[in-house]
Amino acid sequence: MKTKNNKVCADIKVDISRAKSSAVGAEHGVTPAELTVIEGRVLAAHKILRKERRDAIYGFYDLYKDKAAFKAVKEAADHFSAFNYDNFVVLGIGGSALGITALQTALHPAYHNLVSQHERKGLPRLFVMDNIDPETFSDMMRVCPPGKTLYNVISKSGGTAETISQLMLVVDMLEKKVGAKAVKDHLVVTTSPKGKNAPKSLLHPVVSAYKLRSFEIPLNVGGRFSIFSPVGMFPAAMLGMDIDAMVAGCAAMDKQCSKASLLENPAYLRAALHYLMDTKKGKCISVMMPYADGLRDVADWYRQLWAESLGKRKSLDGDDVYTGQTPVKALGVTDQHSQVQLYTEGPNNKIFNILEVRRFGKTLRIPDVLTKVKELDYLRGKTMNKLMVAEVRGTLDALKNSKRPAIRIVLPQLNAYTLAQVLYMLEVETAMAGRLYNVNTFDQPGVEEGKQIARKLMGGRG
Repeated sequence: MKTKNNKVCADIKVDISRAKSSAVGAEHGVTPAELTVIEGRVLAAHKILRKERRDAIYGFYDLYKDKAAFKAVKEAADHFSAFNYDNFVVLGIGGSALGITALQTALHPAYHNLVSQHERKGLPRLFVMDNIDPETFSDMMRVCPPGKTLYNVISKSGGTAETISQLMLVVDMLEKKVGAKAVKDHLVVTTSPKGKNAPKSLLHPVVSAYKLRSFEIPLNVGGRFSIFSPVGMFPAAMLGMDIDAMVAGCAAMDKQCSKASLLENPAYLRAALHYLMDTKKGKCISVMMPYADGLRDVADWYRQLWAESLGKRKSLDGDDVYTGQTPVKALGVTDQHSQVQLYTEGPNNKIFNILEVRRFGKTLRIPDVLTKVKELDYLRGKTMNKLMVAEVRGTLDALKNSKRPAIRIVLPQLNAYTLAQVLYMLEVETAMAGRLYNVNTFDQPGVEEGKQIARKLMGGRG
């Protein structure tokens, strides 16, 4: 596949060799016999998932195929980009925030928000307001003058208390600073569709009152699976990301993840390994540890996806099961100096997901300085890139020596195409894992209960 810069992109690879019994022993690694046994369940679950996809029960699989949605996203981004906003502010929480945060961290320079607009090539700064800390939100409103800012409020129901309270503050400020008639030039809504069979969104009256541009979140797509809907793609387009390459990455991974095979389908293979590690090997924690700063927020996005989808009290049969691995995020090499001591010598109750980037966008050579310190000779003339490779290998080998299972996800390079492949694979993997655990992957009753209690405490109907 070629990106818009005409660069050829290779596909990501998944390596499970360090999670096998041949690497870490049968007590901690998956045996060939266990893979053979689980294969039948995976293939049976595959048939169910395919039927659910054909029946459009769950729509995340085909978001990348929605040409009309992508056309609308691009047209809106072209329209609003003409205003030359300094800031783009997302008002949202959970899946409405974590996806675009992961895209921003991965696809923009590390200090995108700190450089001049000229150096940003006219692209706005991004602020993702995913909490209701009054000090943080006040500071955002101070550093983002409303006349130079476009806000995107994202909520499927429009009733998310945290997000709607943010919106009320923003609307009040816009009316006072730019006037009610100009609100439409500074506010975009992403919510559920209108229609007789669609639940009413509290944002629909807001769209009508201010004549706002709005995008639809398909009813069969939950927030944590919505990154390739306008939830993630409109902000991505506003920030100049290559959404066509993301579509291509999804398509390539969809082809792999549609295979009725355990060993040839990377999403199914990873799901089966995690399930076996949890239920057979005592690995109740899944650690995602990228060895690239650009992937650090993919681990944050994964935490919600894995925890909210699989952490369930009830099975599909109504039995109490209390399932779910606890997802933990770490960062290589940073957390080699804070977590790896625990990972290698603490409880052997974790499976590790190591994300690697084969070729970084920049090469940084270590200069020949501090020559009087002979102990540093091994670094002179080498590159920071080579040091990163050595650190990855060092952690992997240390984990193996301690009989800690690890799965590698290798990106040939980090770009929109490979990033989309990773995200799409993890979504399909989660759907399969839910079937193996026999739980509803797509609901979140525990979250809803807390929301109801909070609403009642604020004087609303709980």
